[in-house]
Amino acid sequence: MSRLVVVSNRLPSGSTPSGGLVVALQDALADGGLWVGNSNKLTDTPADRLTRHEGGKFTRMSFDLTEEEQRDFYLGYSNSVLWPLCHDRVDLMELLPQYLESYRAVNKRIAKMIARELQPDDRIWVQDYHFLSLGYELRQLGVTQPIGFFLHIPFPGPNAFAALSHGQEVCRWIAAFDLFGLQARRDVSACLQVFRTAKGAELLLNGRMKLEDQIVQVASFPIAIDPEEFARTARNAPTAGLDDAAATIIGVDRLDYSKGLPQRFRAYGHLLDAHPELSGQVALLQIAPPTREAVKAYQDIRDELEQLSGHINGAHATLDWTPIRYIHRSVPRERLAGLYRGARVGLVTPLADGMNLVAKEYVAAQDADDPGVLILSKFAGAAEQLFNGALIVNPHDIAEMAEAMNLALNMPLGERRERYQSMRKVLADKDVAWWREQFLTALSASWQSSQPQMDPA
Repeated sequence: MSRLVVVSNRLPSGSTPSGGLVVALQDALADGGLWVGNSNKLTDTPADRLTRHEGGKFTRMSFDLTEEEQRDFYLGYSNSVLWPLCHDRVDLMELLPQYLESYRAVNKRIAKMIARELQPDDRIWVQDYHFLSLGYELRQLGVTQPIGFFLHIPFPGPNAFAALSHGQEVCRWIAAFDLFGLQARRDVSACLQVFRTAKGAELLLNGRMKLEDQIVQVASFPIAIDPEEFARTARNAPTAGLDDAAATIIGVDRLDYSKGLPQRFRAYGHLLDAHPELSGQVALLQIAPPTREAVKAYQDIRDELEQLSGHINGAHATLDWTPIRYIHRSVPRERLAGLYRGARVGLVTPLADGMNLVAKEYVAAQDADDPGVLILSKFAGAAEQLFNGALIVNPHDIAEMAEAMNLALNMPLGERRERYQSMRKVLADKDVAWWREQFLTALSASWQSSQPQMDPA
């Protein structure tokens, strides 16, 4: 069996695998697989070879970044250009020449190091927006093995993509992969529309695109979880931290402008204004771990949330009831599972999101006999799969979100069970093993179709 080589920004630890992506891929890596990732150690002079790490169930090798590369490649091009671009916030893009230059250089250096480690039958699976040009750089080095890419965040539409002055180059990066995997059908549509604007591009049948001499298959592979494993975790997890006297609405999101947190807080405040009978009867628990705190846009969203939560609590709190509990730090996964299970409403309302696994984890954690209700943004990739069971909302519409919360809090048990069963079936039918196998099977097929065909003797 061919070896799987995974490339991602984060390198898994050598202990028991944790994190959605590691859990998803560990079985495919068990037979001698290799995972390449960032060491998270800054250095003055990066090594020209990958560093091997001992322990764990598969081989792990890392690369280092310099402080300048951390600033320009990671915080710069990756998170101040590609991230806002893909989340429809082109107004926040910082198109500095040194960012693009560093992104090209880092991907080129990593490609050289990976190429030295490759075996003839390897399959390479590149993860996420930090390495969009990695496949192109590997091809420039003569790598002919199958190379797939999976984008965990949304793909930008043609209007947003036009904000990139080097869009033609980015299309060339994409075309270097055999398979370009996206979260949702809407992302595939956006990618095909973007390629229509590329000079010399040709759209083929069944989501295949040709640019120059490269052909790439574009398809959606909605990422998933192991629902049975998460359900077990939730059943055994403590629920301490929930308000026993009030129905809990829970939100769990990294502190990011794409998550719609200010709109969520305003909608909750609108709920309390419109339904004074809920005073003391409901509580919003928002967990928002910090991320990219060196980027100004993230500092701004933190300040806005602190002001909003203070305003709402000041207007509605009583001596024995706090309407919003806002936690700006990480909570262990096991604790989160218990909090999901005990919460009456799961609030997942991003303005833009690739999939959002919190939605799936919330559903998996529920008690089938007395399940909670999921409120889900129509802009989350998960809405394509969970639309029959979740309450789908427009996160820009404050009144609509407030009314959805009120509906969820008052939903009869029979309807809650019916909606839960619909979503739980989706999670069971298309779990994380399904996601992994669908992608790897499609990668093999895409690569085979691009190989020269031998004339029959």
